[in-house]
Amino acid sequence: MNNLAVQQIMIGSACKDEKTTLSTLKRIKQVGYDGIELNLFMIESTPFIVRLLTKMAGMPVGKGANIYWPDMLKESRLKATSLHADLGSLENRIDEVISKARELDTSKIVITGMYRFDYGNYDDVKSLAKRLDKVGSRLHESDLQLLYHNHNVEFLKVDNKYTAYEMILKDTDPDLVKVEFDSYWPAEAGVDFIPLMEQLGERLVLYHINDRGTRLKKVPIAPILKSDSIELGHGNMPLKRILGLDCIKNVDAIILESHRNWVNNNPIESLEKSIAFLQENYSNEH
Repeated sequence: MNNLAVQQIMIGSACKDEKTTLSTLKRIKQVGYDGIELNLFMIESTPFIVRLLTKMAGMPVGKGANIYWPDMLKESRLKATSLHADLGSLENRIDEVISKARELDTSKIVITGMYRFDYGNYDDVKSLAKRLDKVGSRLHESDLQLLYHNHNVEFLKVDNKYTAYEMILKDTDPDLVKVEFDSYWPAEAGVDFIPLMEQLGERLVLYHINDRGTRLKKVPIAPILKSDSIELGHGNMPLKRILGLDCIKNVDAIILESHRNWVNNNPIESLEKSIAFLQENYSNEH
C-alpha cells in the first residue's frame, strides 16, 4: 500500500503552538492523508537566515521547534513518512539525526539541494556524489535509508554534456542513495521528466506531487501570467499519466508539496482540494 502524505513546509503557518498543530494534523488525517514528511529545520531551532529565506519564499517554518512531534504524530494518528535533513547535519552530527529519525519512527532521511552549491561545476558534483555515498553507507549500517530530493538546479548542464542530476545518479551507489523525485521542478527546468522517472525504477522510493499552473486573481496588464504551484488537477502537469506509471505504483509514499499560491491563501483548504483529486484519480492499493 502506498501512503498519501503532506510535506511539513505547507503547514508552517498553521502550527503556531501545540493546540493549533494538533488540530492541523488531525484535519490532515481526517481528509484522507496517512502521513507527514517532517523537516529537521522545522522541528529544531534554526538560524535566522533559514527562517527568513523560507518566509520570503512564502513558506514560513512556524513554531515547530517548540513542539514534541512524536506526541503530535501519535495523537493525530499520522505517520512520519520521512525526515528531511541537510547534508551538513548528516556529516557533522549524524548520530543525532539518526536518533531523531528513530524517535519519529521513520526509516527514511531525505537530502535536498545544497545551499550555495555550484551544480554547474564538474568537480563539485563529483565530490557531492562521494559525500552522499558516505552518508548513505553510514545510514545503511543503522538500517536507515538515504534519499536525494531534486529541485530544478540539478538539471543544469555540467560541461555541456550531463546534467548534475544525471551525474549524481550515475556516480552514487543505488543501494545507498535512493530517490525522492519531485516532478514539479524538472518541469520548471523544461525537462521531459516522465522517461527519467521510468528509468529510476526501484530507486524511486518517494514521490513529491505538485501541480503547476496559474491562478488569475485580477485581469493582467499584459497577456502574460507567471507559473506557480497550484492544487492538484488545477494546473497543467500530466498528473493522471504520472499516477498510472509502474514506478509510482511501487513507491512507499506520494507526498503533496505545494509551495505557496494556495487557494484563498489557505494551505489547509489547498491540501483538501488536492486530496480530492488523489482520491478520484489514484488508488493506493496495489
